[in-house]
Amino acid sequence: MAKDPICGMFVEEGPKALQTTLRGTTFYFCSSSCLKTFLKPEVEIRNLKRLTALSFIVGIPLLALALSDSLGFRPLSATLPSVLIFGPEIWLFLAATPVQILGGRRFYSGFLHAMKSRTANMDTLIALGTSAAWGYSTLITFAGDIIPPDARAVYFESSVLIIGFILLGKVLEHSMKRKATDSVRKLLDLQPKMATVIRKGKEIEVRVEELVVGDIILIKPGEKIPVDGTVIEGHSAIDEQMITGESIPVEKGVHDVAIGATMNKTGLLKIKATKVGADTTLSQIVKLVEEAVVARAPIERLVDKVASYFVPAVVLLALASFAIWFFLLGSFIQGFTVLIAVLIIACPCALGLATPAAIMVGTGKGAENGILIKGGEHLEKAYKLQSIVFDKTGTLTKGVPSLTDVVSIAKRSERDVIKDAAIVEKGSEHPLGGAILRRAEAMGIKIPSADSFDAIPGQGVKARYNKSEFLVGNRKLLISAKIDLAPYEQRIKQFEEDGKTAMLLARDGKLEGILAVADTVKDEAREAILELKSLGLEIIMLTGDNPRTAHAISEGLGITNVLAEVLPGEKSDVIKKLQGEGKVVAMVGDGINDAPALAQADIGIAIGSGTDVAVETGGIVLIKNDLRDVVSSIKLSKATMSKIKQNLFWAFAYNAALIPVAAFGLLGTHVYLAGLAMALSSVSVLTNSLLLRRFKLKRSA
Repeated sequence: MAKDPICGMFVEEGPKALQTTLRGTTFYFCSSSCLKTFLKPEVEIRNLKRLTALSFIVGIPLLALALSDSLGFRPLSATLPSVLIFGPEIWLFLAATPVQILGGRRFYSGFLHAMKSRTANMDTLIALGTSAAWGYSTLITFAGDIIPPDARAVYFESSVLIIGFILLGKVLEHSMKRKATDSVRKLLDLQPKMATVIRKGKEIEVRVEELVVGDIILIKPGEKIPVDGTVIEGHSAIDEQMITGESIPVEKGVHDVAIGATMNKTGLLKIKATKVGADTTLSQIVKLVEEAVVARAPIERLVDKVASYFVPAVVLLALASFAIWFFLLGSFIQGFTVLIAVLIIACPCALGLATPAAIMVGTGKGAENGILIKGGEHLEKAYKLQSIVFDKTGTLTKGVPSLTDVVSIAKRSERDVIKDAAIVEKGSEHPLGGAILRRAEAMGIKIPSADSFDAIPGQGVKARYNKSEFLVGNRKLLISAKIDLAPYEQRIKQFEEDGKTAMLLARDGKLEGILAVADTVKDEAREAILELKSLGLEIIMLTGDNPRTAHAISEGLGITNVLAEVLPGEKSDVIKKLQGEGKVVAMVGDGINDAPALAQADIGIAIGSGTDVAVETGGIVLIKNDLRDVVSSIKLSKATMSKIKQNLFWAFAYNAALIPVAAFGLLGTHVYLAGLAMALSSVSVLTNSLLLRRFKLKRSA
């Protein structure tokens, strides 16, 4: 059984099944409509290439004949055969008409669609220009007697070559679009086709499409991880470069997340599948990039509006130019060639490509580096940002308490203090106790189980081990046990002022040590904040913590604007207040309680390791959980918007410069050159956009 890539239905494989092979992979389909939908992009580019080739195969000989006539080498009538009543123009008509119908069909379709919408677009100018050239030439061919002798010129070669050059531009456009999304396409190619799954105690090979959530998958060294999952057994280094852009393998152990399509380098792993099919990180990246290409940025809608006025203005200008040349200067031929040339050369195809081409490359570049941008709208908003609001816990901090300081008392070593505290906390599920246990395990300390254990709510824990009684907790616990803390009160207060929680360890009625636990700041957080400040952005930290703890964290990061004791439901109100001051605001968060603020902000930036709700709500998702990518996403947006503006400038400059050339008749009778110039303008815009692939997302660390 195979899954239909379009509708997701399972299809029986076999010789009678609907199937196709693409890039070495065989796909099966439940219906011909699904097959046609899947093949459409491939068929589209193939048809374009065929029509382009047909246009030039017909157009180049016609151009050679036209040039030979105009240069006086050999008359057209002596070059083409005449059969019965067929004159030479009829042969030209028979050669050019298939190109006009087949090659021009897409432009006529676009023109009619625009007419139904009572607007005008790029296809309007192409359809009018080529139809004018072909239609007038056809009139000369079959009813030339009604036209004055000096105006009996045919333009079949011009209409054919104009269509040919424009189609060539389309072919190059498709080719460049493929290059722009190469990184995403390579990701798809990297996904393994088969997986080793453990079912009913046996190892069996299954297709990746058949995996379900909860499957236990065995991944050997050198194999790719088929789907997203959690490591349940083993330890290994995993190469995540194809997802995150980082070249250094990441160490993974039990409870760590493994991402589908990444490479297992060293050890044997067992993972439990948590996301399969369209839910995997890889599939989501592809989906987001595809959506980004389709989504329309505000600046793109502005361009469309300008084009809707620009096209009718060009048509009027072309008619006015014709009128001047014909009625004032007395040259119908020159007026008609000017009319066609203005219509074709003014076609704002480059204008229509300016924004989507740059957005496509920009979002693809972001995906390469673990930055998922959900569309051009978010790129544009990131470019305009003035204020960035950071959630504290899990965003600026690691979100997991860590043991930061150990003070040993009564001649006990630091190792002894940690071991005794770990013995007590081994039976506890409190996060602060977990910090002590993690440190003990990292130091290689063997932690025996206590003989007895008792949790005291709001105070700490009490345990007995090896005939000694241990206490680990806050002041209340030790004061109730009548243990004197006065000599160490100043040290305890200092920890609290630094935003840390002091855990006191006593043994047999005497203080043995003080352990300070805190949610530590991420290693790259300060660097990211400093870079954002250098970009002129206002930085604000939001937290539900008390002001003392909040300021202890913010001072180390260099953040002066801190809002403490903010309830989860109040976070979005903070964003609204900033927006009410006329600021463009971003929110960076990772938790479920951040989702309303992420949605309210002009742009939500979600940490990829956060909750699914936060990731779904964010307009930009940072897969690597690296705050420096907040900086990178803003820099990438600035570079992308810069490319868009360059593209728009050159598209407008091109039209502004060449319309007068056409209107003044400087192209002579070779109006096909207008089609060539127009196609080249589109290619230049795409080439300029592709230069964005060279953009480097630099880090100082």
